[in-house]
Amino acid sequence: MTSKPQFEEVKAAVSFPEMEENVQKRWKQKKVFERSMSEREGGPEFVFYEGPPTANGRPGIHHVLARAFKDMFPRYKTMQGYHVLRKGGWDTHGLPVELDVEKRLGMTGKEQIEAYGVAAFNEMCKESVWEYLTDWEALTERMAFWVTLEDAYVTMKTDYVESLWWILKQFWDKGLLYQGYKVVPYCPRCGTPLSSHELSLGYKEGTVDPSVFVKFAVRGEENTFLLAWTTTPWTL
Repeated sequence: MTSKPQFEEVKAAVSFPEMEENVQKRWKQKKVFERSMSEREGGPEFVFYEGPPTANGRPGIHHVLARAFKDMFPRYKTMQGYHVLRKGGWDTHGLPVELDVEKRLGMTGKEQIEAYGVAAFNEMCKESVWEYLTDWEALTERMAFWVTLEDAYVTMKTDYVESLWWILKQFWDKGLLYQGYKVVPYCPRCGTPLSSHELSLGYKEGTVDPSVFVKFAVRGEENTFLLAWTTTPWTL
């Protein structure tokens, strides 16, 4: 009588992608992700909301890196006995979305959008943000990034937008908002300030940029100065 070996035989030449896929199949068949949440019910809660990606562009290797770091915390908390809820989401707002649609329509300015119709333009933006949804879902599963996408939050949905206005109202009622002034990058073509991320999208090597050197005298020290150099002289 022969007994079944306790462990499967490991091939001399291991295919790591095949090994990963077999592990993923096992996780899927046994609903390991779902059970990691259900079996911790009743324990202290730890809620994870993913900073949502935009699905109007294909995911890249930098998304894999960022998601690997994000995934460590829910897994660690699960091992500590926490009931970890992992909420996925989709970012459906932003200047890059609008610029992409403008490019497809051959537009170069605000006047053309108004002539085309703001409502029609908005509809095209809403459609474009889902263009690579299947690519994102495939990446999410392939890299074993455990997050619930079935009821993901979507930033363009009315209930999400209204929830943010509600939060802003709470800040206002508690006197936590103030009006101030700040120097920010501005796009005259788009007619809007730019975030650091949006600014980096238009970065080019070899761009000629104004810069100045400034000497600041040190108080109490004769002929002593601090030398400063800046490419943003308008901030001086």
